Amino acid sequence: MKQKILMACAAMCIACTMDAASIDSVLHCIEQNNIELKALKKDYEAGCLEIKSQNNLEDPSVEYSPFFNKAVNGVASSELVVSQGFDFPTVYAARTKSGRLQQEVLRQEYNKSRRDILFNAKTLCLDFIMQTKKKTLLKKRGDNALRLLQMYEKRLEDGNANILEVNKIKMDLMNVRTEIAQAEAERIATINSLSALNGNSPLPLNGMEYPATPDGDGETLLQNALNNDNDIHAAAASAKASEQDVKVNKQNWMPKLQVGYRRNTDGSDASNGFLVGASFPLFSSRNKTKAAKAKMENARLNLENTKAMAENGIKTKIQQMKQLKQAAQAYDEDLMIETLRLLDKAVESGQISIVEYYSEADVIYRNLQASIEAERQYQGVMADICKNDI
Repeated sequence: MKQKILMACAAMCIACTMDAASIDSVLHCIEQNNIELKALKKDYEAGCLEIKSQNNLEDPSVEYSPFFNKAVNGVASSELVVSQGFDFPTVYAARTKSGRLQQEVLRQEYNKSRRDILFNAKTLCLDFIMQTKKKTLLKKRGDNALRLLQMYEKRLEDGNANILEVNKIKMDLMNVRTEIAQAEAERIATINSLSALNGNSPLPLNGMEYPATPDGDGETLLQNALNNDNDIHAAAASAKASEQDVKVNKQNWMPKLQVGYRRNTDGSDASNGFLVGASFPLFSSRNKTKAAKAKMENARLNLENTKAMAENGIKTKIQQMKQLKQAAQAYDEDLMIETLRLLDKAVESGQISIVEYYSEADVIYRNLQASIEAERQYQGVMADICKNDI
């Protein structure tokens, strides 16, 4: 049955409708409601507008000069100049292309920030799933301990058990309840962290499960991760923009042009004319092209370094993923659960003592918790490998 969840936001409410919570649906809500992402998007939009404004025409200039003479009552003569300055036409074309590339740099930087925020949210979702599984396991253990306590208290009354056995169960129940309280505190902290990422609005988390891991061998995962890596895309966009910036600076030697209208008056006489001028950047453009080339080389080297670091990091994570997958698969949960069931039957029928029961059951419960943690570690590494697919 579909449930409609109203997500409160700073200026609006968003309805998220879903059958059961999934990591993708949670991330979708966070992307819509996250305050930091909204601020980054506005910053990106402002940056794009600033880049566009850098290629506008210069503002027109209007000058009026009245001249006075003792022999003349009022204005003896005047001069009106209206002019417009502009760069050489090819410079505008080069700057237009440079502006588009600079906007792409801003877009890729925004994508990096978006990825980091959503990856953090996904990590918290994985933590929540693990914490929920731990709490469920601990609750089952606690329920079983309570059942054993009731049974042994009855046996103690009948003279078929001793106080040490009862106390052993009580201590186990005490420890389990403490662990349950700690697990619940961790769950609440994770829920609060996710709510903060969602603009301090609650999220539907019940029923959330680990996502399916992508198919493919290590080489396929490596290539997909490198092809989608936002850090590489951002570095590549910066390299292209710096390369175009060199082309723009190479045109700095071209003169700036100026055209306009001039009107001079002298008493009742007036003369009109056009104004045509140019300024030559003999000094202002000095070393700008060299500086742009240095920045281009820096961006190129940064791209190469980003690629190398990304490839090495992903290869390391793929190796970790393979080892963690083997570790997680080594645990046979069905066998451990069946063994616990048989131990329960054995202690209930009196075939084994409560001390023998706990010496075996403790090991199994520890292994079940280790299995939950190994699965979380595996899912975490897989999420890191595929974080650019969010």
